[in-house]
Amino acid sequence: MGVLDGKVALVIGGTRGIGAAISRRMVADGASVGIIYRSRANDAQRFENELRENGARVFTVPADVSDVTALDHAMDQIARHLGGLDILVSVAGTAIVGPLEAYADDAFDRSFALNVRAPFVAAKKAASLMAKGGRIITIGSIVADRMPGGGGTLYAASKAALGGMTRGLARDLGAREITANLVQPGPIDTERNPADGPNAALTRAPLAISRHGTADEVAGLVAYLASPEAGFVTGATYNIDGGWSA
Repeated sequence: MGVLDGKVALVIGGTRGIGAAISRRMVADGASVGIIYRSRANDAQRFENELRENGARVFTVPADVSDVTALDHAMDQIARHLGGLDILVSVAGTAIVGPLEAYADDAFDRSFALNVRAPFVAAKKAASLMAKGGRIITIGSIVADRMPGGGGTLYAASKAALGGMTRGLARDLGAREITANLVQPGPIDTERNPADGPNAALTRAPLAISRHGTADEVAGLVAYLASPEAGFVTGATYNIDGGWSA
């Protein structure tokens, strides 16, 4: 038996990279898993089929989660199809980076719509669907705490906002024993940030453990926070960064 048997998990941005590893771990731990993805529908369908091979209950829905109405509708679809919601993991985000003077006029709105508003709206909606003891987990970034170079003002600002949001959610939902926690990865080996990419060595320079982390390592931390063992953990920020912030 898995520690999440009978639970329904929703992973927003759960078909690629860190999100895909989290979806796989939720399935391995026994949860039924709903996934919201934005694009690459054929890849999403293949991933859904992969997860279903061992009998898992999986349901994927395409949506642009920066659109509040689309996000609300997608969450309703998943809750109806899978029979509720117990665990929310918000992974989807965007990185608008570059010289300060080069930011487009709408760069702030686009960045915060996906990186801050979407996880907030998802958490608010999830709280309305969850019973006592639910779990809300948001994936941020270690640049919220330490920005090692230029070009990341908006990205760092949007990720820093998630810490305050998480602490507020913990207070607002604590009476119902719904926990809210934030996971801040450092350099993780994914399609977007490969360990053998052109900037990989520079990215690893601030680390105490001189390698990229793996998506499965992040998924393992998320699995703990989603588990019954973490029922007394809320409002916390967990850095999984190889010592980036040490």
